[in-house]
Amino acid sequence: MTALALLAIVVVMLLLRQNIILILLVAATFIHFYWGDGEITYLIEDMWTALDSEVLLSIPMFMLAGATMSTGSSAQRLIEVVRAFTEWLPGGLAIAAVLSCAVFASISGSSPVTLLAVGTVLYPALKEAGYDKKFALGALSSAGTLGIIIPPSIPLIIYGIITETSIADLFKAGIIPGLLLALVLSVYGLWRNRHIKGTPFSMARALTALREGIWAVLLPVILLGGIYTGYFAPTEAAAVALFYALFVELFIHRELGFFQFFGIFKYTAQLLGSIFPILAVALSLKSMLAIEGVPQAFAAFLTATFTSKIGYLLAVNVALLVVGCFVDALPAILILGPLLYAGAAAFGIDPVHFGIIMVVNLELGFLTPPIGLNLIVAMTAFKERFSTVAVSVLPFLVLMLGVLMLITFVPFFSLALL
Repeated sequence: MTALALLAIVVVMLLLRQNIILILLVAATFIHFYWGDGEITYLIEDMWTALDSEVLLSIPMFMLAGATMSTGSSAQRLIEVVRAFTEWLPGGLAIAAVLSCAVFASISGSSPVTLLAVGTVLYPALKEAGYDKKFALGALSSAGTLGIIIPPSIPLIIYGIITETSIADLFKAGIIPGLLLALVLSVYGLWRNRHIKGTPFSMARALTALREGIWAVLLPVILLGGIYTGYFAPTEAAAVALFYALFVELFIHRELGFFQFFGIFKYTAQLLGSIFPILAVALSLKSMLAIEGVPQAFAAFLTATFTSKIGYLLAVNVALLVVGCFVDALPAILILGPLLYAGAAAFGIDPVHFGIIMVVNLELGFLTPPIGLNLIVAMTAFKERFSTVAVSVLPFLVLMLGVLMLITFVPFFSLALL
């Protein structure tokens, strides 16, 4: 009866479109009150313990590094390097759009930041070069989602914290799925725009772009190389990224002033103000549920309901695709991660592989109405109707769904680099 009351409260709050942090806080307080002997102080203690973690330092540092390089000239220099080496192909600017998003994703770790940094430069360029408006919208909105799977990925960090999975392993596992998604979107862009002639390749332009953008190009190389070789722990990699971004923008490019840095820190603080409270409450809720044996009971229910690992994975994919339509990736991971992870463990699914499945699944949620964040960002940034943007991503959604199925049922793509 108590569980039904909790479910009713959550459903009513969702219908009233309450903020996710308020819903989590009410649920956590309810559970602590009824199953925690009425000691609400446990909630505060768990929240404090949840945030007392060294790995959490990586989140603000990665976010600051990405915001610094997107506000400075690094994003535009990266884009110019990619354009110089791809625009000679028929439909080459479409490939440049996808690859620019993939490269910048390895710096920002954020989907909206990647979309804005690359899209504001390449959306006008694509239209001017004769590319269909819907293709340009769909390509940039879809490729922008690569920011949450290619490391450093904030959702992968959150998944690692909530399930106690190695974040370094998750970062390594995200490389091939991210590149696979970029390859599929690039091939589609090449085929769709094969009638658009490229510009003649210029070695002088390529060398100039590389010389001016080499500092920006080196950051993802240093980060991914350090993480893959084990030379950097995730928090150390975040510190290196932030120091490098500040050094490049302050002393190499010299294009950022004090007020711009103030804006960067203010923007990052606002994002952290929305992420960290959710994280604290969700981890407190996870602790209480673990004490009461809820994940184990949920895993037992799943193993009794589904007779095979394939059936469970299909059910998880469908559930996450639906959830992604209404809930942002981070709250979805925080709320569902511990329970779905317990079910995956019961079926013997590798926790790293399952983390990649979960994040790629929720990546598609950035492109599905009514809450698709990239749809809203693209609508605002490119001044297009929401329905236009939503229709434009449909072909890309189908392709990404195919890649999701491949990643789900062929673990090699997630575990090859471990």
